[in-house]
Amino acid sequence: MSLKRSIKSGFGFGLTSGIITTLGLIIGLYSGAHSRKVIIGGILTIAVADALSDALGIHIAEESKKHPTIEIWEATLSTLFSKFFFAITFLLPMLIFSLKQAIVVSIVWALLLLTVFSIYVANERGVNPWKVVMEHISIAVLVIILTYYVGIFICHNFS
Repeated sequence: MSLKRSIKSGFGFGLTSGIITTLGLIIGLYSGAHSRKVIIGGILTIAVADALSDALGIHIAEESKKHPTIEIWEATLSTLFSKFFFAITFLLPMLIFSLKQAIVVSIVWALLLLTVFSIYVANERGVNPWKVVMEHISIAVLVIILTYYVGIFICHNFS
C-alpha cells in the first residue's frame, strides 16, 4: 500500500526537520552550555513549538497550491506528528547516557535516520541512493559544524 502524496510530503518534511533542527539545537546548546537540563528543555521546545510552526508552514504552503482541503490537512497533521515524534526520540539518549555519550548517540541516530530515509526517497525517485545519501548527510554534517561553532561563539561572547 502506497502512502498518499500529501502524507508523504508532510512525513518527509517533519522527519527531516525534526532530525536536522533538533540535532542542530542539541549540538549548539551542548557546545555553548554543556547542560543536560538546557538541552532537554530545548528538545521539548522544538518538539512542541517547532512542530506546530512547521505544521502551520506546510498548511499554508499546501493552501497556496490549491490542493483539496483533505490533502492540506493530511500534510499538516503528518508534518506535526512526524516532527514531534522524531524530535522527541532525541530525549532518550539524554536520559540514558552521560552527556558526552548522548551527543555522540544523537549524531549517530540522526545520521542513521537520514540515511534510511534518503535511501527510501532515492528508491522512490529511481535515482542513485548513495548520491542522495551523501547530499543529505553532507548537509547534516554542515549543520553539526555550524551549530557547534555558534554555541562556542555564544558561550565566549555572551557569558
